[in-house]
Amino acid sequence: MSNKIVINIPNDIKSEYEGYDYIITWLNVYKEIKDREIIFNFSRVTFLEANLCALLGTIFEILESNGNKLEVINIGNNVESILRKNEFLLPFGFSKIEDRNGTVLTYQRFTPNDDVGFYSYIQEQLLNKPQFPTHSEKLGKEITRNIFEIYENARTHGKCDFIHTCGQFFPRKQDKPLHFTVVDKGENIKQNVSKYLNKNIDATEAIKWAMIKGNTTKTGNTSGGLGLAVIFDFIELNNGKIQVISSDGFYEFNRGKVTTTKLKSIFDGTIVNIKFNLNDPSPYS
Repeated sequence: MSNKIVINIPNDIKSEYEGYDYIITWLNVYKEIKDREIIFNFSRVTFLEANLCALLGTIFEILESNGNKLEVINIGNNVESILRKNEFLLPFGFSKIEDRNGTVLTYQRFTPNDDVGFYSYIQEQLLNKPQFPTHSEKLGKEITRNIFEIYENARTHGKCDFIHTCGQFFPRKQDKPLHFTVVDKGENIKQNVSKYLNKNIDATEAIKWAMIKGNTTKTGNTSGGLGLAVIFDFIELNNGKIQVISSDGFYEFNRGKVTTTKLKSIFDGTIVNIKFNLNDPSPYS
């Protein structure tokens, strides 16, 4: 048996149900493999939504924690350029390229106690983007607090080693979307909510429960929940989108409409993807 495994990455994986379902399905095929050399072949990839580096980074973390050595090969120039700008490829011997167009939010992984680092990341990479909709200082603080809740949620419930985050801005698309993705590989929302409510609850129902303002599985004096209430209001006014994937549940809030569906396999963790519409002239307060 060869010690090498080659994984061919397909082209054009997007932050949509099919993209998440595909990635999570192949993660489940490979996640038990130990002490092998795993080669990720990007030869087919001409386009990749770079915010999904947060999910790829989580997968790499899982594989490396099993003693596997990872290698990345055959990356086309355009994809390589983006993944060097957002620093995803740096651990694989690539050097950084300066992001002169301001379209990337760098790929980073935070330890669960790096509050200061994550807070700075939100400010610098997201809210201070020149294209981000004009908003009052108070709303900026609220958006920060809400995104920070996602990190807080991963930290308190996820019981994980790292929280991965990445983003990508697409200025050429009509609504100038900015995708911002946060992923952890700890306990999923279904496990947490089922435990809290003391009954086995469907993953999509658990996510819906966690999205309701005031619902929280935290105990004691700390406030909490998924903390997406203000973001929710902002995204609704901004015509943006929120996706939450946890266990086999997929939840999407897009232009005032909620869609839920089941994934074909289970993700032991939580993915939150927020799409901000940067082609929005409205000032927010």
